[in-house]
Amino acid sequence: MIQTNLNYDFNIPTRVMFGAGKLNELHNQQLPGKKALLVISNGKSTRVNGYLDRTVKELEKAGVASVVFDKVQANPLKGTAEEGAMFARENNCDFAVALGGGSVIDCTKAICLNATNPGDLWNYVFSGTGKRMVAKNNPLPFIAITTTAGTGSEVDCAGVISNPETNEKVGVGDPRLFATIAIVDPELMTSVPPMFTAYQGFDALFHSTEGYVCNKSNIFGDMVEETVIRSIGEYLPIAFKDGGNMEARSRMAFANTLSGYSMMTSTCTAEHSIEHAMSAYHQNLPHGAGLIMISIAYYTTIINQHVCDERFVNMAKLLGKADATKPEDFIVALANLQKACHVDELKMSDYGIVPEEFEKMATNAVETMGRLIAADRKPLSHAEIVDILKQSYK
Repeated sequence: MIQTNLNYDFNIPTRVMFGAGKLNELHNQQLPGKKALLVISNGKSTRVNGYLDRTVKELEKAGVASVVFDKVQANPLKGTAEEGAMFARENNCDFAVALGGGSVIDCTKAICLNATNPGDLWNYVFSGTGKRMVAKNNPLPFIAITTTAGTGSEVDCAGVISNPETNEKVGVGDPRLFATIAIVDPELMTSVPPMFTAYQGFDALFHSTEGYVCNKSNIFGDMVEETVIRSIGEYLPIAFKDGGNMEARSRMAFANTLSGYSMMTSTCTAEHSIEHAMSAYHQNLPHGAGLIMISIAYYTTIINQHVCDERFVNMAKLLGKADATKPEDFIVALANLQKACHVDELKMSDYGIVPEEFEKMATNAVETMGRLIAADRKPLSHAEIVDILKQSYK
């Protein structure tokens, strides 16, 4: 019997419009304002692939004016969110549209909070050096249009922001920061390159594997997470090899949104805390890549605790190892999935990470995202976190 909590609290007020071509229906929706701050990344893909133009035209059809803020990094920075908030105020925007992946949606949440509650964004951070202030004013409402299948940020109420001055990468959240509408259109994901498809897919996977083995697991979360793990095990290799396969993209998009539900019903664990510490010091490290690098060592450490053996056996089966009988079979299944997506040889050293940093990274993980470490059934010690980093190093 797979032990779990028989109670849960689930309140996701976001309307989700899911399916290929759903972006084309934006103009028919009741939008939350008349002038939109349209937030995109600082890259080229949103423009090159025509998604920006399409979104602007949809807004125009709905009688909505828009201004574009195009400075969001892959790991969005505190200063960028504050600049976006000021830009929104200067242009009298009454709502925002996040067009992009998890980083863009995360940053948009921080922008919407800071736009109506001016000042230092870190006033409203509840971990690390944050001032733990509750925002007095309602954030700007926003619409999320996700172009990747990775974070599930379109249906949760927090975003991850980095503060380079303090080397903190933490959540900025508020119960009022749910998107009013989320458009999950797999057609917008077909242009994601194979390697980033893999990075994003594993991020979505780990949201659910972490939720499944954490101490907040529950019957609703189990249902969601089992679906995610099964879907990603089957469809991520297909989407990786053939980005134009609409069934695979749709299944991955669905798994991604469900992983957002997982985060709101259960939680992530120390795996995310450790990666946040890594990319807090190394801004160019893609979040999904960092998670992949430490995943084998992290889950092996949890398995060796024998705190939920039957859950690891079940996850191995969900990932496609039908003959799984022991928790270590999950490591085999996970390694096979990484090989299938050509991410099994990722190296920390390629991103400038050196072993001498592991002690400060472990301290950072505990001090800035300790609540996730506390979500493990047996919380990791500082020494165990250092050991996971050492085992993962290439």
